[in-house]
Amino acid sequence: MTTPYYVGPEQVMKDRADYARKGIARGRSVIVMQVDCGILFVAENPSRALHKVSEIYDRIGFAAVGKYNEFELLRVAGIRLADLRGYAYDRRDVAGRALANAYAQTLGSVFTTEQKPYEVEIIVAEVGDESSLDQIYRLTYDGSVADEQGFAAMGGSADAISARLVEGWRAGLTLKEGLALAVKSLEGGDRIITGEMLEVAVLDRARLSRRKFYRLFNSALDALLAK
Repeated sequence: MTTPYYVGPEQVMKDRADYARKGIARGRSVIVMQVDCGILFVAENPSRALHKVSEIYDRIGFAAVGKYNEFELLRVAGIRLADLRGYAYDRRDVAGRALANAYAQTLGSVFTTEQKPYEVEIIVAEVGDESSLDQIYRLTYDGSVADEQGFAAMGGSADAISARLVEGWRAGLTLKEGLALAVKSLEGGDRIITGEMLEVAVLDRARLSRRKFYRLFNSALDALLAK
């Protein structure tokens, strides 16, 4: 009789974490950053059909890296949860913190109970009436949540990009300055990134519409990228 093969729980968790991290690192990077008008999303994404950045609710945006089908499931679930809460109570009761907590529970449950963890990292960002009320939550594959201050980068060479952002970011950057810093951080000095290679969106606190999210593309994006 052969001895059953046994793998300790610590090794199982380590293997799952390594698997998820490798999958996420293969993806192109995303930067989320506070600017003077609100929150800027910049993703290296040449596709115009498969979005990494999206609106969740009036003041809340979503960004993700990793496997598209997995983070798309999370995005849709977040929209449904926000719509349900806004309909049942009040639109002002839909908060980024509550969405981040819901995502954390889902990711943590999948990581600990399913055979394969989600190969995703996501950011939930909410723009406030003033910059001090802006919120950026970064969630990893195992459900861990970090309340980021100023900016966050994920996917690809996120550590190197974050180091470049630390050097260049300051409170009160204009939208044009923030976009230039994000592109420079993505390029890393050895590449050239054009508007066709980017997906860019903004949560603009000054926008008159109840919905603060809008995308930048074509001539509007080119004008901001111009030196």
